[in-house]
Amino acid sequence: MGVRSEQFQRMVDALAEVERAKGSEYTSYSVRGKRFGYYWPRTQTVGLKQTLSEQQALVAERPEVFEVQFTTGGFGWVVVYLSGIDADELAELVYEAWRLSAPEELIEATPWPTAG
Repeated sequence: MGVRSEQFQRMVDALAEVERAKGSEYTSYSVRGKRFGYYWPRTQTVGLKQTLSEQQALVAERPEVFEVQFTTGGFGWVVVYLSGIDADELAELVYEAWRLSAPEELIEATPWPTAG
C-alpha cells in the first residue's frame, strides 16, 4: 500500500485541462480556474476537494489516512497521506475532486482514469 508522488502526478496528468501553480511549499491544481487539489512534497500529502459527506465519511473511517483540511462553498477538503492509500482509491478521489470543479462538457469528454 502507498502511492509514490510520481504516481499521483500521473493521475493528475490523466485529467483534462489541469493547470498547475507552484508555491514555495506546495503545488496546486485547478481546472478552468477552479481549484481541486494540492500536493505537499515535504509531508507526502495531497489535499483534495470532496463533498461534505464524503469528507466526513473518509475521516471517520480512516483517520490515520485522511484528515479534515477545511470546508468552503459547500465542499469538504481532505488531506490524504500518500503512504496510507492504494493507487486505485486515490485515483478515484483525484477524479472526483477534478469532477467537482470541472464544467459539465469537460466531464462528459473525460473518461474515468486508471491508477497509473
